[in-house]
Amino acid sequence: MFGLTFDKLVIIGVIAVFVLGPERVPYYASQLARLVRGARDMANGAKERMREEMGPDFDEVDWKKLDPRQYDPRRIIREALLEDPAVPVVSPVAATATVTPPRESAYAQRERFRREGKPAPYDSEAT
Repeated sequence: MFGLTFDKLVIIGVIAVFVLGPERVPYYASQLARLVRGARDMANGAKERMREEMGPDFDEVDWKKLDPRQYDPRRIIREALLEDPAVPVVSPVAATATVTPPRESAYAQRERFRREGKPAPYDSEAT
């Protein structure tokens, strides 16, 4: 939990005894226990409320699949790119015959229209 080992917990305890003093350590330890208990009760209450609201579907959900720590953007992109429909293999001779010029950017198109003295294209359905 949070990378805390027993050695680190002992060191934190010793530092707490020196900083707080031996008289106040039991009080703060009980306050920490009460805080942890309250957080655990709150999490269990939220889980029970979710179970009540979802009904029988709650047990069927694979919660590990929805864990955000399992999302790897590189894997998602790789899978999305590999799942594309099969691209037909074209021979190099046929590929050179069907090469289309790159599309003109909107900025370049607008500048070309301005140089030619034409109004910029306007889509009346876009508004």
